[in-house]
Amino acid sequence: MRLALDWGQARIGVAACDPDGLLAHPVETIPANQHALDRVRALADEYEPVEVVLGWPRNLRGVEGPAVERMRLVLADLERVLDPIPVVLVDERMSTADAARRLAAAGRNSRQRRGVIDQAAAVGILEQALESRRHR
Repeated sequence: MRLALDWGQARIGVAACDPDGLLAHPVETIPANQHALDRVRALADEYEPVEVVLGWPRNLRGVEGPAVERMRLVLADLERVLDPIPVVLVDERMSTADAARRLAAAGRNSRQRRGVIDQAAAVGILEQALESRRHR
């Protein structure tokens, strides 16, 4: 079982997968405020993941983008709060754009997408991590 986080400035999308790592599904959206780490820890206690996958910002050329400095602080906080659960970084390039396309294809309008887009992006990040593991 794994959890994935799409950590944004306003919201954090959370996804999980089954114990076999076959199917990722949305869990919830957490406001990115002073209580976010507490909620992530509570989810880790509830789901008992073997690892937490964190979307890592890169630009389209694959280079770490300007959001990386902020994410380094988030990563350090997550590692401290989740210890001993490892935090694994996964390239999140295009995760939100891909999630928006999938939701639009499923018939969700922009208002309907707003509440779940971060969860859908976290699902995409987790699916990418699971696929990468299957090919190793």
